[in-house]
Amino acid sequence: MLSEIYLTRLLSTKGTLQQYVDDMFDCIFPTFRKNERPPLPIKFLFDFLDDQAKELNITDPEVMHTWKNNSLPLRFWVNLIKNPNFLFDVNKAPIVDSCLSVIAQLFMDSCSVSEHILGKDSPSNKLLYAKEIPVYKQKVQSFYKDIANAPRLTDEEVKDFFTAHYIEDFNVDSALKELYKYAADYQDELQEALEDARYPQLASKLEHLVAIFTDD
Repeated sequence: MLSEIYLTRLLSTKGTLQQYVDDMFDCIFPTFRKNERPPLPIKFLFDFLDDQAKELNITDPEVMHTWKNNSLPLRFWVNLIKNPNFLFDVNKAPIVDSCLSVIAQLFMDSCSVSEHILGKDSPSNKLLYAKEIPVYKQKVQSFYKDIANAPRLTDEEVKDFFTAHYIEDFNVDSALKELYKYAADYQDELQEALEDARYPQLASKLEHLVAIFTDD
């Protein structure tokens, strides 16, 4: 009897939230109308990932799909879905946290390239959205395909975008500090890559810069 009551309430809650979940996927993975272009930063990032795949002779579409998942939906959106208090001044009660965990898991399953085989012993939250996941998966794939097929950005478009949005508020010192931390962590690999690419002067300059900062 308790199981039946629990299942009934679970399905009722899902029905109440379903339109909001659908709207969330439509917002994050929209369908672009004719002559409508995707957001410039996402187009720039995804084209960069596609170019890297070509340069490295990676032809497995699952690899590129996973790269894009890890760079945007699974790194950025999942955090906001699971933790709305990161963005809004709201109190996340324990029961709300549990519900958001279910939605976040649905989101991750919809971005995944692997097929989920469900059975009677599968978690209830996965069984709950078993019918919707293939639909959401197709929405994610269509979003990635539309971005790939959109016209490539010109250097002027990228320059104008950053000039309009970031130059005034961009902290150059902070950016340089983060770049230095990365360079210091991977100094050997970077120097080797520069020397292999026949840029020994840059490899030497990198070593000099790291030495200066280390002694400071």
